[in-house]
Amino acid sequence: MAESKDKVIFSAMQVTGKLHLGNYEGALRNWVRLQDEYELYAGIVDLHSLTTTFRDTSELRANIRDAALDYLAAGLDPEKTAIVVQSWVPAHSELHVLLSMITPLGWLERVPTYKEKREQLHIANPSYGLLGYPVLMAADILVYRATDVPVGRDQVAHLELTREIARRFNHLYGETFPEPQALLNEFAVLPGLDNRKMSKSYGNCIYLSDSEEEVRKKVRSMFTDPEKIRKNDPGHPAQCPVQAYHAAYDAEGAAEAAPACEAGTLGCVAHKQQVADLMVQRLTPLWERRAAWAAKPAEVDEVLAEGARRARAKTEETMEMVWRAMKLR
Repeated sequence: MAESKDKVIFSAMQVTGKLHLGNYEGALRNWVRLQDEYELYAGIVDLHSLTTTFRDTSELRANIRDAALDYLAAGLDPEKTAIVVQSWVPAHSELHVLLSMITPLGWLERVPTYKEKREQLHIANPSYGLLGYPVLMAADILVYRATDVPVGRDQVAHLELTREIARRFNHLYGETFPEPQALLNEFAVLPGLDNRKMSKSYGNCIYLSDSEEEVRKKVRSMFTDPEKIRKNDPGHPAQCPVQAYHAAYDAEGAAEAAPACEAGTLGCVAHKQQVADLMVQRLTPLWERRAAWAAKPAEVDEVLAEGARRARAKTEETMEMVWRAMKLR
């Protein structure tokens, strides 16, 4: 059982598909570091996934399992961190209902990601779940009375809505929730294989569950400078995803590679080979941990069951505070 800590974090990822390197570099690596300092709840938010995948839930259970393996492979220690499947903890849904009653509709309609998702996924008739996604996110965080939330700079605005909802609840019913603070996470943003944003919907990801052979194959297929047709042509490394990956895994080596690329003395094939070697070196320990956990399915089941037990104990305590504050019980 993890020791009690004064500072609490809830952070999570959706399970609409396999986790990729962007998830690892942007969140998982940071969680591993933070678990020694915080009471950490690492969520697998399957209910959030239903906002866009409600028609076909056949792969959801497998995706939950894959996410749990990726969390463990990344280095989350179940003795320190509760790995929590959102739907296994009823308080997430209970608090979501109560917060939805006090959240003005205008607050939700102004959230940029609501419009973006509607446009990107061509959703003509959005569900309440899609519109109310930020309220469920706020419930996820507040039900643990989280003091901090690790976010990138581009996510700070999203967290502010959670803080506004906490302030509104506290104003209406008395001080119940801390206003969670943004814990800024600086990380290298990895582009997709095609140099767009790495996204499962684009099919341009390197997944944590990919084999060494698959990683090398994907790196060989990576988009490169279209103006660098021959090896000796001058390149533009700032526009090349190969250079971005090189910088993420070996900043010093990338600094040396950039002028060689620009001068035409470093070809794309050789550069990709260098980057693939670096990635395999970094990912091999992760792959080994993943294989070890995958060989022990009963222990993974127990990790998730124990994570749910710890989460229920924490969140039921919160809900008792909420019911009393609202004079409903």
